[in-house]
Amino acid sequence: MSLPEPLAEIVDDFAAVGPQEKLQLLLEFSRELPDLPAELEQAAMEPVPECQSPLFLAVDAGDREHVRLHFSAPPEAPTTRGFASILHQGLDGQSAATILNVPGDFYSALGLAEAVSPLRLRGMSAMLARIKTHLR
Repeated sequence: MSLPEPLAEIVDDFAAVGPQEKLQLLLEFSRELPDLPAELEQAAMEPVPECQSPLFLAVDAGDREHVRLHFSAPPEAPTTRGFASILHQGLDGQSAATILNVPGDFYSALGLAEAVSPLRLRGMSAMLARIKTHLR
């Protein structure tokens, strides 16, 4: 699987722990999702309705060599925030070409299928798909 180094490291971190630790790691990621920059309001962001909790994203591809990703999800949605944080930490600042080459099902390598519902995993897939749509 061809993943940018930051995302590959995250996948490796999840692969190294058991099912209960995977959930704990996902919660840690949820707490690391950065706040939106002051100039970006959630109302201007794209909703991702496939997510079970409210999630909004913005893709800034003005510099296609350093794409900026922004996510907004409420603190009471830790799974969704965790997925958004994984994508942010793994893909923010990467080139458009690199992001477009990330397999749509890369999240299966995280091994979260035992810990979270398929509907929640579909939300992560939808986030990546929407990012790629913006970049195309």
